[in-house]
Amino acid sequence: MGDLLVVGSKVKEAVKGAGCNMAGDFPDALSAAVADVVGKACARAQANGRKTVRPEDL
Repeated sequence: MGDLLVVGSKVKEAVKGAGCNMAGDFPDALSAAVADVVGKACARAQANGRKTVRPEDL
């Protein structure tokens, strides 16, 4: 996979804080999910004639 879009240590901290353990490949999967959300938000902004992605694009 390419560059991670999430900070692995912060993800691990959040998972531990919820009382769970984290698999080693979880940050990669989470990063892929984030990349998908970002891509969809960008597509929505462009479909609305904007170059600026806004919170409502999520």
